[in-house]
Amino acid sequence: MTDNQNLLAEQRRALILDEVRRRGGVRVNELTRRLSVSDMTIRRDLDALARQGMVAKVHGGAVPVSEPSTHEPGFEAKSVLEPSAKDEIAREAAALVLPGSAIALSGGTTTYALARHLLDVPDLTVVTNSVRVADVFHEARQTAGEGRRAPTVVLTGGVRTPSDALVGPVADRAVRSLHFDLLFLGVHGLSVEAGLSTPNLAEAETNGCLIRSARRVVVVADHTKWGTVGLSSFGSLDEVDTWVTDRGMAAEVRAEVAEHVPGLLVAGETAA
Repeated sequence: MTDNQNLLAEQRRALILDEVRRRGGVRVNELTRRLSVSDMTIRRDLDALARQGMVAKVHGGAVPVSEPSTHEPGFEAKSVLEPSAKDEIAREAAALVLPGSAIALSGGTTTYALARHLLDVPDLTVVTNSVRVADVFHEARQTAGEGRRAPTVVLTGGVRTPSDALVGPVADRAVRSLHFDLLFLGVHGLSVEAGLSTPNLAEAETNGCLIRSARRVVVVADHTKWGTVGLSSFGSLDEVDTWVTDRGMAAEVRAEVAEHVPGLLVAGETAA
């Protein structure tokens, strides 16, 4: 192989690595189209990146090297990831909420974005175990103008996690005593095998209680959450009625998700 060919391979692998990190995963067939090379070339590139510990190979492509399943980023760290996608997802999800509903919002940065899109929905009752979500509605109540009624908020109580969710026995008892029309659930990761998962054992238990208290479960998560697996599973994909996500989700993933989740809404598209 010539020096020029080596340089081209290095440049190509740098592009692949950037795509993996930006999108949370790539498919071999997508890379062959984008880079105009053969499947075999892309597979050799992925092999080389995997040997260097830069990516993890999966069936049909590659994903970023996984963090430990117990790693739980804080709220501020998560809030800078995919911000525009989260806002699009939040706007799409807010359209599912009818005036007068009783809804629940779990902890998470996407549910936090959703809360801001729900401030003008009249007569809402909001159950949440998220300190950040509760603050959104509390501040709205403080600044509400004449004739404007802020949603009624039920904050569960509990022990605070790094992501500012309240969990544990106090939160679980509160959630089990309630029933709501819609649950909007933020997740650390989703996969066919592990279902819905989180790095936090206590949060997994509380999220499970939220699912069991809801008539309808709506996951709000961007495409990078697909294939991520946390320490503890708290639900299967079959328990999800709708997943609201962003346009970064590959067609192959959409088809796979559709086998388990009845509703897939892709924010910014006229149809899923």
